Amino acid sequence: MIGLGRFGASLALELMRGEGIEVLGIDADPDVVQSMADRLTHAVVADSTKLEALRQLSIQEFDRAVIGIGGDLEASILTASMVLELGVPNTWAKAVSDAHARILTQLGVHHVVRPEQDMGRRVAHLVRGRMLDYIEFEDDFALVKTRPPTGVVGARLGDSGVRSRYGVTVVAVKRSGEDFTYATADTVLRRGDVVIISGRTRDVERFSETRD
Repeated sequence: MIGLGRFGASLALELMRGEGIEVLGIDADPDVVQSMADRLTHAVVADSTKLEALRQLSIQEFDRAVIGIGGDLEASILTASMVLELGVPNTWAKAVSDAHARILTQLGVHHVVRPEQDMGRRVAHLVRGRMLDYIEFEDDFALVKTRPPTGVVGARLGDSGVRSRYGVTVVAVKRSGEDFTYATADTVLRRGDVVIISGRTRDVERFSETRD
C-alpha cells in the first residue's frame, strides 16, 4: 500500500483483516508511518517516486500494489510508473479527476478507482430510491439489495414474470431471522423479504421503486 492517507490507511487495515494477507505500507511522512507501524505487517518511510527506493523494498516481488496517493498528482503518476517498471503484475491506483484517471490508464495501471466519485454515485442511487444497497459494475450493470413489489409476492419466481416484466433476475432472498439463500424458479417471495437482484441499472432502479 503506497500512500497511507485516509483512503490508503483504511484500505490497508481492511486488507489486514484478510486471513494470510501481509501488507507493506509506504509513505513519505514519518508521523503517518509511525501511526501505522503496529497495525500493518510492515510500515516504512520511503520516497515512492524513486525506483531504487522501491526496488530496495522488493516491490517487484509483490503480487499486487495499490497506489493511494491522491493529493500530489506528480507523485501519484511517478509512483505508478515506477511500480509498473518493476513489473508488479496487478496494480491499483486512486485517481482524483478524469484527467488523472486517464493518465494512469495510459501508463498501464490495471485498475483505476475514484473512491469519492464512486461512493457519491452509489449514495445518490440509495437516496433517490428504495434500495437498501447498490453496487454498479461496468457496462451499465448493477446488483441491488431491495424489497420486492407486491406484484411478485406470493408467486413462484418461475411464474411471476419478474424477468419479462422488470428485466431483472432475483439472485438471492433473505427472510427475517434467516440467512440469504440462492433464489430458484420455485422460490416464493413473501412480504417483508429482502432480495438481491441483478440487471441493467435502469431496470433494477425501476424494480426497486415499484410497489404495485
